[in-house]
Amino acid sequence: MFLGLVFLAIVAATLLAGGQLSRLASLRPRGLWLLPVALGLQVLVTEVIPAARVLDDGLHVLSYLLAAAFLVLNRRIPGLLLIGLGTASNGLTIALNGGELPASAHALREAGFHQELGDFANSGHVAHPVLGFLGDIVATPSFLPLRNVISVGDLAILIGAAWLVVAVCGTRWSRHDGDAVEPPVPLPAVVTTAS
Repeated sequence: MFLGLVFLAIVAATLLAGGQLSRLASLRPRGLWLLPVALGLQVLVTEVIPAARVLDDGLHVLSYLLAAAFLVLNRRIPGLLLIGLGTASNGLTIALNGGELPASAHALREAGFHQELGDFANSGHVAHPVLGFLGDIVATPSFLPLRNVISVGDLAILIGAAWLVVAVCGTRWSRHDGDAVEPPVPLPAVVTTAS
């Protein structure tokens, strides 16, 4: 939730800087259906059936695999490789830790979360985490709403998403000769160029 709010703030800042959100509509991503399915699985394992541990673990990993497939299909879009790197970081760490992103006990305390060892959550305390430094090791600042813990992968995803919005929507500083029509990135070439 926290990262979603930060992303919305980036979109708002881009619009205030003269960006045109309508340019996002010119993107023609492939395999778009993969994203809502991945998001649906995330909601399912964290909110609907969090008690079904074995099922949750598999569905959680599957949600990241679907998101990764979408990113591979659309890797030419600005920022998506960084989003993919963040997704891969989180996905690998989750896969190596039984379907859960390990969180540092200190970060959990700082964010105000109280979780018993072994309770399933999107992220949480894991007894002997593998690649624990890639887990949720940073608590968001206390002055921000919706305290949470975030990972290096989360930050990469957020920076990549910001790059995508700014590159595609543009700002008054990224346009040449005051042109408000031409996008700052040649979108057809970005989307349709074969690898």
